[in-house]
Amino acid sequence: MTLAPLPIAAGLSDTITQIARQFGIDIPLLTAQILCFSIVAFLLWKFAFKPVLATLDERQKKIADGLDYAEKMKAGLAAAQARGEEILRDASLQARQIMADAQQTAKAFADARQKEAIEKAGDILAKARQSLELEHKKMLADARGEIARLVVATTESVLARKLTDADRAAYNEAASRELIQN
Repeated sequence: MTLAPLPIAAGLSDTITQIARQFGIDIPLLTAQILCFSIVAFLLWKFAFKPVLATLDERQKKIADGLDYAEKMKAGLAAAQARGEEILRDASLQARQIMADAQQTAKAFADARQKEAIEKAGDILAKARQSLELEHKKMLADARGEIARLVVATTESVLARKLTDADRAAYNEAASRELIQN
């Protein structure tokens, strides 16, 4: 079996060789350069590009993780701020309640002290009135006694000359009774 296409392939090969010579291309040198380029490209791919691409992928993953973490932190910060504001509101409400309770307690204490002071003042006034009344009664009694003594002495001296001892005693006794009743 003879293959007809072989002579065509051989003719094609000769044509390519002629064209390559016409343009100044040396096929064995070109083949060696292609082989060297392929080896260098393989070595670069294996030992340079592949690790660099792996490093780039790793960095991209780290950047994506960092962005995710930043988003999580931003959400966490917003939640913490909201919680902080809620705590501040609660603390403010508690502080207001404590202030209101303290004011009520202070008012109740002041009212109790004022009532106590009013009661003490009332007691002092009542005692002073009693004391004044007792002093007034004592003074009136002393004045009556003194007036009675003076009346008796005056009457005695006026009547000493004309009355007997029995008349004087009866008269003194009657005057004393009348002064005590008034």
